[in-house]
Formats: sequence, structure tokens, C-alpha cells
Amino acid sequence: MNHHPIKFLFACGSVFTLLISTAMADNDPNTSISAFLSRHWQRPLQHQGEAPASFPALEASLDPRACGICHPQQLQDWQKSLHAHAMGPGLLGQLMEMNPGNRAEHQACLHCHAPLAEQADEVVAWLSGGETGPGNPQEETIPNDPLYNQGLICAGCHLRNFQVHGPHRNKALPPSPPLAENAHQPHNGWQPQDAFESSRFCAACHQFDTDGYALNGKLLENTFEEWQASPQAKEGKSCQSCHMPDRRHLWRGIHDKATVLSGVKISLDGVETNNDRVSGILSLTSTEVGHRFPTYVTPRVVMEAIQLNSLNQQIPVTRQEQIVARQVSLDLSRELFDTRLAPGETARLDYQAPLHPDTQSILFRIQIEPDTFYRDFYRATLNSGSSDKGAETLRLALQNAEASVYTLFRREIPLELNSGP
Repeated sequence: MNHHPIKFLFACGSVFTLLISTAMADNDPNTSISAFLSRHWQRPLQHQGEAPASFPALEASLDPRACGICHPQQLQDWQKSLHAHAMGPGLLGQLMEMNPGNRAEHQACLHCHAPLAEQADEVVAWLSGGETGPGNPQEETIPNDPLYNQGLICAGCHLRNFQVHGPHRNKALPPSPPLAENAHQPHNGWQPQDAFESSRFCAACHQFDTDGYALNGKLLENTFEEWQASPQAKEGKSCQSCHMPDRRHLWRGIHDKATVLSGVKISLDGVETNNDRVSGILSLTSTEVGHRFPTYVTPRVVMEAIQLNSLNQQIPVTRQEQIVARQVSLDLSRELFDTRLAPGETARLDYQAPLHPDTQSILFRIQIEPDTFYRDFYRATLNSGSSDKGAETLRLALQNAEASVYTLFRREIPLELNSGP
């Protein structure tokens, strides 16, 4: 079933929320990975049910902190990740405007951002005023901390019907010690699955179905197919190779400067003054990114150059820029432009401008704006007055989106000026 994303965008502030079919990621439905994923990502997910009687309290808990007792590194990594913050203020602020009992509308957001049925139940209770909300979490006791407020939790990917699934055991680890006779086996038996090391697993929330919503002939969310066409895919590098190196649960991407720098090459050439003009070429090449850079419609990359005066102040009339992004209208009705880079492609800012009389130097810079679309969406929603209950939360989301901007590259070059006769 396909849905128009505009309603969901205004409901969730995230276009990742379109319902998709994960099975589309594999043209051969008979493979074990495809069959597993078809079962694993049937949306909406069903309740886990009753935990086996043999499970101790920690194993019966769905809270990530319970998992962290035995998996501390994974918990620490996850806590820093965007997955742990998938139910951020932008999404929560818009859930607050929904009918508490409209589970189908909630699922437009929750099926990726908080996919467990137990989390969906908590959202209904919270919106109805019956449970602890995200502004007042009871953090001291594991059972009382709202699961929905923790976003994409361990169980969202690893647990179905209290059966734990995950990748095959890391061969670099020493062998597990043998269990004593009749001892409780952790997780009542753990099911290794090849799918957890396949990019197809990630397609569940990072790829629209083939007949999903598209603009200008391109699916709105197309990251998996972009990867399939990449040199990295042909080399056997999966999503996990870059976003989960050494199986770390960090999922770093466009929001992380080091990750972006590892995927691109930046060069600055030919900066000079000649006959009262200044020029220079700033280049950005996607060298190691296994999909379009940046993927999706939310981020943008701003390459810019501007002349500075003796007080190191910018001279606005001298500014030139090159935008690298897929920019769409806020109602998702139009694609305004798409200048993103396929693997191996280069964006260039060829700066050519008159030398301003006050100029002493020139600044070349690359800014990363990870949440540009969300920023503009939150502003428009708040300015329109259409948000009531969630307005305060949306203002926090706007602050977070504005604060996500960082400088990827910056170089200021003094200019040799003509001294005159």
C-alpha cells in the first residue's frame, strides 16, 4: 500500500515514514535473506507477547539499558546515535497534534522511528494523558522510562516474539565458554541471520518502494538503490561497512564531520588577483560515499567564497555560492533542483569577481547543513500558527536543526593587492 507523503511529512516532520515493502530490495524472493526480511519487517510489527518463563527480568525487558548490562559497548554507542534520538522533538511535537486514538496516523511516523507495537501503545497512552511523557522521563527505574521516547531501540531490529536475531558471531572474538549442563542459554537461543550484514536490512527505512512517491522521476527516498548503482556495492561494501564499522552501533553520517571528511576530497586551486579581479576554484569530490552525496532531501552542502575587509568582516556583495543538494518544495509537490553528487562526481565553485576596494583577503568555505529541510519545515509550521499543543516542542526542534550546521572546510587567503603607481 502506498501513501502520499505530504500528509505524513506534516504529521511527523520526516519523509522516512512512508510505508514500504522491504522485500522489494531483492529480485529473488527465494533467497533466505529476502524471506527473513519479509517476515522481520512486516508493518506494523506485532506485540512481542509474553516472555518465556525462563527469562530473567533483564531479558524480559525491552529497555535498551537492560540490554546494556551484557552489551555495554553497544549501548554506549547507540546512546550517541541518531537512532536513539529518532523520536526527537520535531516528531514528538507533531504527534502531539494528532488524535490520540488514530493509530494508523501514528504509524506513519512510528513504523521507522519507534517500530515496536509496545511503543505504539505507549504513544496512545501518552497522547491520551495517561503515561509519562517525553518531557518528564522517570530515568531511575528501567520499567518506567517510556520506550517510545527512546526511538529505534535494540528490540526494534533484534527482537521478534522474544526471539533474538542478529549477525553471525564475530570470528575475531574468542570462542564462547561452554555452558554448564541445564544452564539457561542467553536469549533462550540466539538466531544468527545473514540479513544483519546486508544493505537490504537498512532498506526497511531508507528506501521507498519502487512505485512509491517520486518527484521528477526519482523516488523521494532512494538511498538503497543509489548504493546498488555505486562502485562500493560492486566492491562488496555494504551500508554497515561505513555506518557500522567493526559492528559499532553508531550509524554516523551527514551530521558527523569526520564521517563526511572520510568520504570526500576537497581542493582549492588558482587563487589569485589579476587586473583588479580575484579568482579561485573550490572543488568537492565524492570519493568514498556509496550513494548520492548528500542522499535524500533534508541536507544541503553550501560551497561559498567571499571577500573580507581589514577587520576580517565579510563584504556581502562579493559572495558567491554553489549548493549541493536535492531541494524540494515544503509541500513536496515540486523538485526545485538536484545538484547532488553521484560517487566520483565533483562540484566546483569557480569564483570570479571584481576585487572590492576594501578587500584584504578572501574566504573559501564549505558548510554542511544536515537538517535544512526540517529547519524550513519547522519554521513554516510555527509561523503559520497551525501547531497548538506541539508548538513549544517544535521550537526546540527548530533550535536543534539550526544548531546542526558545521563547517567542513575553511581557508582564508590574504590577497596581494596592487599598491598603485
